[in-house]
Amino acid sequence: QRQLVQSGGGLVQPGGSLRLSCAASGFTLDPRNIGWFRQAPGKEREGVSCISSSGGNTNYADSVKGRFTISRDNAKNTVYLQMNSLKPEDTAVYYCAAGPFTVRAMCHMGAEYNYWGQGTQVTVSS
Repeated sequence: QRQLVQSGGGLVQPGGSLRLSCAASGFTLDPRNIGWFRQAPGKEREGVSCISSSGGNTNYADSVKGRFTISRDNAKNTVYLQMNSLKPEDTAVYYCAAGPFTVRAMCHMGAEYNYWGQGTQVTVSS
């Protein structure tokens, strides 16, 4: 079966860092755009970041720009989200998602995503 398996979530103090991983099983992430999303209790799911299939283009929500870094290792069929300088408002369930095959040079968080990870809890609290 095609699935995205996430890891790396947990509890961290404000100002701390976490790295989330998203590994594809049963299909390849190349040449797919990948997005990271999050959903906090009582809030709508929001796009956090995305990365193009080549890794050459990335986009970030304004709320995380400068603090989060998305990357991918197509050889490992894995996508990462490095989260630094974490804030309590970053607390949410984080999901990775893979889009369809594409050769587009730019990713869009509002685009279609076909496969979703199971989600992982990130809690930022002192």
